[in-house]
Amino acid sequence: MRPVLVFFFLILCHSVAFAQEFSIIDGRAIKFYKEGEKLISERRYPEALDKFQDAIDREGSFLEAYVKKSQLLITMDELEEAESVAEKGRARLSGKNAQQKHRADLGWIFTTIYLKKGEFERAYRQFQEVDPMLDESFRNHMYYKEMQSQMDFLESQLGKVMSIEKEKLAEPLNTFQLQYFPVLTADGEQILFTKRDGTGNFDKEDIFTSFLSPDGDWSGPSSIAETINSQYNEGTCSVTADGKILIYTSCDAPDSQGSCDLYVAYKVNGRWQRPKNMGKNVNSRSWDSQPSLSADGRILFFSSNRKGGFGGNDIWYSIRMQDGSWSDAKNLGETVNTPKDEISPFMFFNNEILFFASDGHQGFGGMDIFLSRVKGGDFQEPENLGLPINDQLDQVALFITAQKDYAYFTELTSHESEQDRSLLYRFRFPQEIYLGENLTVTGGKVFNSKTGEPIDATLSLVSLTNDSTLYEFQADGKSGEFMMLYPEKTVSGLYVEKKGFLPKIFNVERDKIQNVKDLEVELTPVASGEEFVFENIFFDFDKYDLKPESLSSLKRLVKFLIENPNVNILVTGHTDNVGSSSYNQTLSLRRAESVQQYLLENGMLPGRVLVEGKGDTMPMLPNSTPQNQALNRRITIRVL
Repeated sequence: MRPVLVFFFLILCHSVAFAQEFSIIDGRAIKFYKEGEKLISERRYPEALDKFQDAIDREGSFLEAYVKKSQLLITMDELEEAESVAEKGRARLSGKNAQQKHRADLGWIFTTIYLKKGEFERAYRQFQEVDPMLDESFRNHMYYKEMQSQMDFLESQLGKVMSIEKEKLAEPLNTFQLQYFPVLTADGEQILFTKRDGTGNFDKEDIFTSFLSPDGDWSGPSSIAETINSQYNEGTCSVTADGKILIYTSCDAPDSQGSCDLYVAYKVNGRWQRPKNMGKNVNSRSWDSQPSLSADGRILFFSSNRKGGFGGNDIWYSIRMQDGSWSDAKNLGETVNTPKDEISPFMFFNNEILFFASDGHQGFGGMDIFLSRVKGGDFQEPENLGLPINDQLDQVALFITAQKDYAYFTELTSHESEQDRSLLYRFRFPQEIYLGENLTVTGGKVFNSKTGEPIDATLSLVSLTNDSTLYEFQADGKSGEFMMLYPEKTVSGLYVEKKGFLPKIFNVERDKIQNVKDLEVELTPVASGEEFVFENIFFDFDKYDLKPESLSSLKRLVKFLIENPNVNILVTGHTDNVGSSSYNQTLSLRRAESVQQYLLENGMLPGRVLVEGKGDTMPMLPNSTPQNQALNRRITIRVL
C-alpha cells in the first residue's frame, strides 16, 4: 500500500469499515479518545498519542484506543511501537465486549505494519485471516481494493524470491559523504557519479569519475572536467557506451529554461567541450532531470513533471537528429507512465529494455524498479523486478552493465547520531531476469591508409535483416579510437564512413570481428584508381536479383556518390569457379548491372556508373574451400 493511501486510510479506516461504536462505556475515557481524534485532524500527533494513552490508562479494555493509537504510530512511521500497542490491544480481545470488528481492525493494522516492515509473508497470512471479518461495505472501498491487489501481487511473488548479495564499492570510491546515481561505460572501465559534500543548501553537486586499472582497482575519483563542473550544481548524469556524449542535470543556472534543466557535452579529440543547455525542445519551465542515453546517444530518456503528462513525474524522450539537434520531447505513453511518479529511466545497452522507478505500478511499497521491454517499437507492460531487488523501501535507480554481470545502485544510510550518507553498491544481476542476447564490447582504431593519421569516422552497426541501425559511434579524431557493441545473434554489417574517403564495409559474422579487441580499420582517400570490396551485397545461388539484405550497402553507396558528386565509379562483378567461364562472366556482369540499376533508380546519372563482369578470372583467394569461394563471389567498386 502506498504511503499516501496508508495515511488517509489510517485516519478514516475505523469510521469507514464499521459504524462508530465503543467497547467501553466510561465517559471520561471516551472523552480522551475524541480529544485525540480532534488533535489528529489538527496534525498535532504527539499530543494525540498522549490522549489515546490517557484513554487506555483510564480503561485498559478500550480496544478502539489501542487501534487508533497504533494507526497514528504507523502514520508517524513508528512501526515497532505501533506493533507493540497493537499487541496489547490484541491481548484484550478475550474481553466480553470484544467484537468481530475489533479483531478486523487489529488484523488490518497488523497487515499494514508487516507490509511496511517488509515482512511480506506475515502480511499475506494476516490478510487471509482478517479478510473474512471485514464489513461488506468496506470491501467496495478503494482502500480495500488496493490492499487486495497488493495481496494478489504478493501471492505471485513470494514463491520466486531471488538471491542477491550486496557489495559496497571499495575505496577509493565511497570516500565522500554523499555519492549517488552511478553509471558506467560499456567496457566497465569508467564509472561516473554525482558527488555532494553534504545536505545543506550550499553543499553543491559535481560529477566525478574514476577509472579501472588493469589489476581491477579503481583510481581515486576526480572531477570529470573543469569545462563541466562549475559554481552551479551538476549531477545525475548519463553517458554513451563509449563515454563521448554526456548529458547531466543542472538546476537554477543562468541559462536555465526553468527549474532543473538537462545539459549536453561532447568529448572531441579526448577533451570535454563546453556543455550547452539542451534548449526548449528538451527542457521546459518545470523539473527536467535524471537523463538516460541509449548506448550510442541517439535517444535520450528523462523524467519531468511538465504539463502534458499523465500525472506527477513522467518519463519523456527526445531523438538526436542527423544535424546534432534534438527533437521535441515526447511523453513515453501510458503503458509506462501512470498518474503517480515514474523516475530514473535507464535504457539498457541493447536498446530493448527500459528500467525505471515507479510508485504507480503494482509493487511492494514506495518506489519499485520495473522494466519494460521494447517489441516492434512499442513498450510492453512493465515487469516488477521482484524480491529482494525491490522491497518495502524506495528503490530509486539501477544501472546494469553491458556484460549483464552487475547492477549498480545507491544506498542511503541514516543514523540519529551520524550524518546521512549515500554510498555506491553493486550486486550480481540475477540470471532469472532475461536481458536479451549477449553483447560483445570491443574497440579499435580508424586511420588513413596513406598517412597513418587517425580519422574521426562514423561507425554504424546495421541489421542486414531489416536495415535498422543498431548502434552508431564516432571514432576519436585525436586517436582514431572507437568502441562498438555487437549483439550475439544479429546478422549485421559494420559500415565505417568519412566524407572524402572510400567506405570500409564488414560482414560482422563472416569476418568474425565481434571479438577482435583492437580492430584496425584503414580508410583510403577518394582518388582515381582506388577500389574497395562492396560487402553485404547478396544474390541467391545462380541468380542476379538483389536480395533485400543488400539494401543497407546499396543505400550507403548512394550516400557516398551524393557526398562525392565528382566521382564516377566502375561496378565489377566477380564469381567463384563453379560453372563455365563464359557463364560466370555473364552472371557477374548481370549482378553488376543489378547494382547499377539500383543506383540509377535512386537518382544517379547513367554516365556516373559503369559496369563490367570479370567472372572467375580475378579470385581474391584460391577457390579451394567453400569459405574462399564465398569471398570470391563479390562486387567491387573502383573510382574512375
